[in-house]
Amino acid sequence: MKTLAEYEGLAAEAHGHLCAGQILGLRMAIHGLSLLEISDPRGADRKRLVTFVEIDRCMTDAISVVTGCRLGKRALKFRDFGKVAATFIDLRDNRAVRVAALDSSKQEARLLYPHVEAKNEQQMLAYREMPVESLFTHQWVSVALGPEDFPGYKGPKHTCETCGEGINFERFVEHNGRILCRACHGEAYYKVL
Repeated sequence: MKTLAEYEGLAAEAHGHLCAGQILGLRMAIHGLSLLEISDPRGADRKRLVTFVEIDRCMTDAISVVTGCRLGKRALKFRDFGKVAATFIDLRDNRAVRVAALDSSKQEARLLYPHVEAKNEQQMLAYREMPVESLFTHQWVSVALGPEDFPGYKGPKHTCETCGEGINFERFVEHNGRILCRACHGEAYYKVL
């Protein structure tokens, strides 16, 4: 593992700037990996980690910096719950821990740095030094992953019988005996014009 300062430089480069959300994400990932006793997530331990993030904000980019988990590697999973939380899964030891940010940390940052007017700067300073117990809660959890959810999965490709598009990773829906993509099944996030 690198130092927090080293991760901050990498996070600023990956995200385009450094902010309180980035520092919170770095600390969250470091804490989660520490709980799982994973010390080299981008090296020797890189194939044993899958991470679920629950928000599409700054902290998610920071989590990727520490863990090495990426969407393109199928090791980063996104669930849009709107929560500043992440679940770190150790595939080798079949353990998972969910770490969630405490909203009270914002108030604690104000108390620690009342003389700093800019909220982002105030939180950045505080989040660097606050103990993990003041920043996060954690729970040991179980996450059911099918073989199609693992990095490196190579499964059959299906074709949607309505739109003709290919469907990977068993993400099809069988409806009335037909293979459909989720969009044609009514789960589209877009509307065709």
